[in-house]
Amino acid sequence: MIRAGADAARAAIAGGADFVVPAEIGIGNTTAAAVITARALDRHPADVTGRGTGIDDAVLDHKIAVVAEALARTHAEDPVEVLAEFGGFEIAAMVGMMLATADEQRVIVLDGFVEAAAALIAVSIAPAVNDYLVATGRCAERGHGAQLADLGLRPLWDLGLRLGEGTGGALAIPILRAAAATLREMQTFAEAGVPTE
Repeated sequence: MIRAGADAARAAIAGGADFVVPAEIGIGNTTAAAVITARALDRHPADVTGRGTGIDDAVLDHKIAVVAEALARTHAEDPVEVLAEFGGFEIAAMVGMMLATADEQRVIVLDGFVEAAAALIAVSIAPAVNDYLVATGRCAERGHGAQLADLGLRPLWDLGLRLGEGTGGALAIPILRAAAATLREMQTFAEAGVPTE
């Protein structure tokens, strides 16, 4: 699946994409992402396991116990082993997308908790990936702030979104395009003849 994700990213870039938004649609993948995050950041499961689709307290307690049980099953720390032990196909594909996108020197638009878990793996495999990550927003999922802090990323916004699925990427790309256009096309004071004294 890593290769499938890499192939998808390379195809998009070959088609002219400057930004790649790894995203997922699924149920249960915040649990897998919480396990990856707890292992990658050496955090207690309760610190990084959130409500996902909006579960109640009893189900959250069960989810935290499941994350703890998964962590106890293996002491794997190698990023590929961690991915193989705990990640789903969608997380593996996103890791591949990130590795290929960074290799092609394009921007990886990072959206949400599951995507940030994939980024922790991708950066562990190839630290240069971090140079191409842009965080859209801090999501409502517990643990997302810890992921962003570890990656050294400052999100563009904090709107409490719980959507994921690439929605943050869709919102961010116009902002990123506008920022790039400003840097590329806006005149300096000297070029515009604006007095500075």
